[in-house]
Amino acid sequence: MKALVIDINKCNGCYNCQVACKDEHVGNDWTPIAKPQPDTGHFWMKVTDVVQGSVPKVRVRYMHDMCQHCDDAPCIPACKATAIYKRPDGIVIIDPEKCTGAKQCLDACPYGVIYFNNDLNISQKCSMCAHLLDKGWKEPRCVDACPTGALTFGEEADLKDLIAKAEVLHPEYKAEPRVYYIGLLNKYFIAGAVYDPEADECLEGATVTLTNTKSKKKATLKTDGFGDFWFERQEPGKYSLVIEKTGYLSRKVEAIDCAKDLNLGDFEMSKKVG
Repeated sequence: MKALVIDINKCNGCYNCQVACKDEHVGNDWTPIAKPQPDTGHFWMKVTDVVQGSVPKVRVRYMHDMCQHCDDAPCIPACKATAIYKRPDGIVIIDPEKCTGAKQCLDACPYGVIYFNNDLNISQKCSMCAHLLDKGWKEPRCVDACPTGALTFGEEADLKDLIAKAEVLHPEYKAEPRVYYIGLLNKYFIAGAVYDPEADECLEGATVTLTNTKSKKKATLKTDGFGDFWFERQEPGKYSLVIEKTGYLSRKVEAIDCAKDLNLGDFEMSKKVG
């Protein structure tokens, strides 16, 4: 069974995957796998910029939305024309010759990744370039075009080590997707900086302890040469923070609400007297 692993941490936002998908499908008829994709409006592999944090603690990461090729795909039973089927290799296909344009699949797909071609009166989506796989290609065009190794395609058994590090989109949908994500944007960073206002310098080596107020789980790190600290991939929830450094009064911050990536700002540290 085929699977795709998308490592968001490796994606540099080059958009090669999205462009390669367009290059393969716009103006090309791959019936019975897929008819031509429209010039505009369809993104069978869609890359979206996601800005995290706030100045100066800002990152841009890139989300990839596409058909999830679900093992229990809701679109299949929703199609009254029986135009949607799952191949023996697990790839879900909309047969363009059977599709009647009834659009039931668009409403049934919880991921919102099925598009409607008004000119052809058919529903369309990612086919994992099954027409190429059937000709001997080892991977879809999007994977072939990725310069950073962010996309990996193959047999699920061969990808088990990568899949063990990954998650699926919206497991609560219970659709059993065959597209897996590493570094999914469902956890957040909590960042800030520490400095000595009297000396007018960043404080390197301060100990920063972050505590989840519900689970009591703690994470500890040291500030870097710029006085910065970054707690990566924290679960949504409430947190408290303690900053300590020898020779300085400690700082405590309560009621940190982590519902998105947070830049807590700059923290002054006062030297102990005596």
